[in-house]
Amino acid sequence: MLLVVADTSPIFYLLSIDQINLLPKLFGKVLVPGAVHQELCHPAAPHVVRDWVVRLPAWAEVRTVESPEDPVLRQLGPGESAAITLAIAVRADLVLIDERKGTSVALGKGLEVTGTLGILGLASRRGLVDLADCFARLKATNFRYRQEIMDALLDRQKDES
Repeated sequence: MLLVVADTSPIFYLLSIDQINLLPKLFGKVLVPGAVHQELCHPAAPHVVRDWVVRLPAWAEVRTVESPEDPVLRQLGPGESAAITLAIAVRADLVLIDERKGTSVALGKGLEVTGTLGILGLASRRGLVDLADCFARLKATNFRYRQEIMDALLDRQKDES
């Protein structure tokens, strides 16, 4: 089983499109840094997000991590910084991050990274979701995406069918 650490946005958007249960199906347990947990609890977060946090499933484990000393990590948001710090500390196999800067920093630290689109692509390859439907629902949110990435994942799905 993979050791996976999640930043806020993949959890937020998978909840927003009712696909959060992909995480335990794909990865088993997912570590959630305390800073990410706090962001998900924010009063401005949608009810579906706050309700999930209140009834945190057994597969989501909140872990506290010290603030990073690394000035590069301090340039990121608290959730991203904590996710990368925790991933390094536990020697995670994978960190789930959507933001470009966070992804770049995580890759620079030698971490494997995927985001919401990668999770949906993997789930599609395993026959767990209809990728086009998930993308349509994701587009109805405020998720920022590059259409060419979605198109490539959809093309890959067609080639594998």
